[in-house]
Amino acid sequence: MVARLLSQLLEIPLVGVNHCIAHIEIGRQMCKIDDPLTLYVSGGNTIVSAFESERYQIFGETLDLAIGNMIDSFAREADIPHPGGPKIEKLARDSSKYLELPYTVKGMDLSFSGLYTAAKRLLKSKKFGIEYNLNDIAYSLQETAFAMLTEVTERALAHTGKKEVLLTGGVAANKKLQEMINYISDEHNARFEVVPLRYAGDNGVMIAWTAILKYLSKGEDTIEDTIIKPKERMDNIEVPWRN
Repeated sequence: MVARLLSQLLEIPLVGVNHCIAHIEIGRQMCKIDDPLTLYVSGGNTIVSAFESERYQIFGETLDLAIGNMIDSFAREADIPHPGGPKIEKLARDSSKYLELPYTVKGMDLSFSGLYTAAKRLLKSKKFGIEYNLNDIAYSLQETAFAMLTEVTERALAHTGKKEVLLTGGVAANKKLQEMINYISDEHNARFEVVPLRYAGDNGVMIAWTAILKYLSKGEDTIEDTIIKPKERMDNIEVPWRN
């Protein structure tokens, strides 16, 4: 609403940007990477995508919770203050004891709700603090969730034949996830890049940069075309600047 108002008051172009596409474009720009398969992981989204047929096609995605939301939700259950992701990562480094948790990959899609429920159950079990501790749960949660992400990403990489892999979104800062995606990239002789930390989470630069790309290739949007569409899918949007 503020952007639309400013556009009219100042008589400057208004350009609508899809949030998910912006995460990919800031990664491409900052990493100087051209045509990657992208694993976009954040609090609100978990998507494996690549540019095909003038769009960012989705090759895999979460069916329920996003990976960042799942980790943060577990952190809250464990009384870990926000943001929970970095603290879970730190706890996981001090364990190598794997506790069996649900691993749910359905075709090319993922489901994290069962994993979250099982990890929460371990927290409330009478065995907690006796047979295992919070570090063990954090380690097991990460290992399971990231293995699921890695499996789907590797399958998409084999399918698309891309020679570059980009990890972007807030969860991209996790070193363990970086290590696992880097491993499969090496296996497929693909260059691996991670978006710089300051651009990993939601930021204004990614929106502005994507707006510039769109404006230079397509021009401005009308007021009527800039109604917010929170459920708009990135694979429904043409990406003319990639042509």
